[in-house]
Amino acid sequence: MTNTGLNVTEVHACHCGDAHEDLPELDVRAIPHRVRHGAVFGALESLNPGEAIALVAPHDPKPLLAQLAERMGDRITVTYLQAGPESWRLRLAVH
Repeated sequence: MTNTGLNVTEVHACHCGDAHEDLPELDVRAIPHRVRHGAVFGALESLNPGEAIALVAPHDPKPLLAQLAERMGDRITVTYLQAGPESWRLRLAVH
């Protein structure tokens, strides 16, 4: 469990990296670093309660998760679907 103030679940139990659902994917590796967090915030703000996205990042996004904890608190749940080594994939669900 990551100490970010968010409800974070470790890597998916089957370790296959598959979210087992059809999630829209936001691959931030292609977004310039300066605006990356803003793009994630905007994507999450566009979701309705009960919806989720898959976030793909080039590293463990702990700084982003800390910012999400400050902004959204318990209105978001994070599940690690894949943890490296080349990319991290997380399910971000809005409540």
